[in-house]
Amino acid sequence: MRIATYNVEWFDALFDDGGQLLMNDGWSARHNVTRAQQTEALGVVFAALDADAVMVIEAPDTHRRRSTIPALESFARAFDLRARAAVMGFVNGTQQEIALMYDPERLEVRHDPGQNDAAPRFDGTFHIDLDVDRTRDVVRFSKPPLELAAVSAGGTAFRLIGAHLKSKAPHGAQGRDAVMRLSIANRRKQLAQAIWLRARIEDQLSAGESLIVLGDLNDGPGLDEYENLFGRSSVEIVLGDADPKLYDPNAAQALQRRLGLQPTTARFYLGHQKRYLQALLDYIMVSPDLRARDPVWRIWHPFDDPRCWEVPELRHALLIASDHFPVTLDIAL
Repeated sequence: MRIATYNVEWFDALFDDGGQLLMNDGWSARHNVTRAQQTEALGVVFAALDADAVMVIEAPDTHRRRSTIPALESFARAFDLRARAAVMGFVNGTQQEIALMYDPERLEVRHDPGQNDAAPRFDGTFHIDLDVDRTRDVVRFSKPPLELAAVSAGGTAFRLIGAHLKSKAPHGAQGRDAVMRLSIANRRKQLAQAIWLRARIEDQLSAGESLIVLGDLNDGPGLDEYENLFGRSSVEIVLGDADPKLYDPNAAQALQRRLGLQPTTARFYLGHQKRYLQALLDYIMVSPDLRARDPVWRIWHPFDDPRCWEVPELRHALLIASDHFPVTLDIAL
């Protein structure tokens, strides 16, 4: 079985309010890319992935006039994808939903949010002292994680949590001091979300569940100068520092080698520096029992993965489709 995570930049801009694709020459929300170009590129990428399930990060929006699931299922029909059914959880207000596209002949999936005293439901509130002032702060997810119960066609039960943690970027801040204040505040909130997510993970693992946590954590070891202020990245928190831990080989490599070559899953253009920044932001973390099944991870990076590089159509599509690249997990389930 192949399970993927893919952050599709401004997927929402490719659909009308009826969930139909806008296959035209109007500009998409991606720089210098038309809707038709981005849509066709996404069709090439999703077809190449041929995944049984894709956790779509930044899925089309749901609000009074729009709905995520019809949009994704319309996209799947347009490109004849096996992952033609869709499921989502709690709606958020950011125009960037979290949803799972899946092959209904290979998987049964349902939204199944859980909670306990240590980890409230992801659409609720979490109370934690973020700045050691003896005052408990109230934390909310801007994008509540998607918690799913799944059963494979072979009868294996497992759970999925799709996550998109808050960005640390100081959007809107003007001046060095304002940038610093907002960057630190954003990192506090992101780490609080990671602690909340980890509490739910520990609840699942203690119950003996097979678990896959996947998505865009907007973080990785050594990505910014504020990490040392808090001691660890949100990736380390989600993986866990005591057994049972989750495992992702790309995260493990990055944590071992904070300098030098590291895997990357995203590529952003820095206009003021006139260059690209690459980062490891997207992960598929598995519980110890699933790691024991010898899964295979792959980052579909057009420059780093030879199989992507050797297919010009796929290489080009990966660059046009999004500023993130898919990550896949092949595992016997």
